[in-house]
Amino acid sequence: MMPKLLLQAAAAAAVADRRWYGSGGRRGYLPLRHPPHVAPGRFTACLLAVAAVTTTFALALTLHRPDLSAASPRGVGGGGGAGYAVVINTWKRYDLLRRSVAHYSGCGGAGAVHVVWSEPEEPTEELRGSVLNCSGGGAGVRFVINAEDSLNNRFRPIQGLTTDAVFSVDDDLIVPCSTLRFAFAVWQSAPSTMVGFVPRMHWLADPGSNAKEYRYGSWWSVWWTGTYSMVLSKASFFHRKYLDLYTNHMLPSIRDYVNENRNCEDIAMSFLVANVTGSPPIWVQGRIFEIGSSGISSLKGHDLQRSKCLNTFSAMYGHMPLVATTVKAVDSRTSWFW
Repeated sequence: MMPKLLLQAAAAAAVADRRWYGSGGRRGYLPLRHPPHVAPGRFTACLLAVAAVTTTFALALTLHRPDLSAASPRGVGGGGGAGYAVVINTWKRYDLLRRSVAHYSGCGGAGAVHVVWSEPEEPTEELRGSVLNCSGGGAGVRFVINAEDSLNNRFRPIQGLTTDAVFSVDDDLIVPCSTLRFAFAVWQSAPSTMVGFVPRMHWLADPGSNAKEYRYGSWWSVWWTGTYSMVLSKASFFHRKYLDLYTNHMLPSIRDYVNENRNCEDIAMSFLVANVTGSPPIWVQGRIFEIGSSGISSLKGHDLQRSKCLNTFSAMYGHMPLVATTVKAVDSRTSWFW
């Protein structure tokens, strides 16, 4: 059955399994998610190191339409091999890496799994062996070694990449294979855009002012409004040509800013794709599971830093390229809401 796109308004943002919460007089709904079942077998040792935990999923919004960039990826959707390449960004979380590789290498559509390595020391032979052992002979797994530590490394072109579709994911996020397969089908219907599971929004701080100052809208902004303008690269599909555009054609000042602030490489990619296409991304409804407990987003002042990124990047572009939308892709076979 072909996947279907459903338009959903703000009031329909959370229609799946939910649990009621309340404190301090404030109440609302949070999605209730349970980690996917892992059948016992040869990978049990790889999975015991990390306990599966529940995760909360998100949404987002945007305004504006940009000028199209001349560096548009022509021939999108053709020339690459079937399936998609999984690109896992990792940093000193080896148990999470083993679990991620074990999972994604077993997904039917994954042609290869590439581990983006940016640590000062190359992975030991012991780690390489344990990661490859976790792959279980599914998709081929290899390490992409980078000479310097940079968040920009996750978007460097990968030599020998044979698929047009790239699924970019953090080492602490698990997307069930069936959900990933549906998202890939959505991407195939719109291969020039970003298709992902973690939506976010940007807002004008003062819509009545001539000064265009923007604020970063987290999951709660999307949940409340049903509108978003970004899908984060921590779990999203995009065309492999954006790797070249990001690394070799995007303004170097943006990559420099990412290096100096150790943040916002995902926002930079969202700006790039929106500027090329003049279109919004596509948010796919689906369960994703967070198996880690810390990261950049957990640091104090994270949203403020993200707002600074929005304003800095829009100044560098000379306009705000992000485009807002309320469209959400839903697999009608698993959703009762029409």
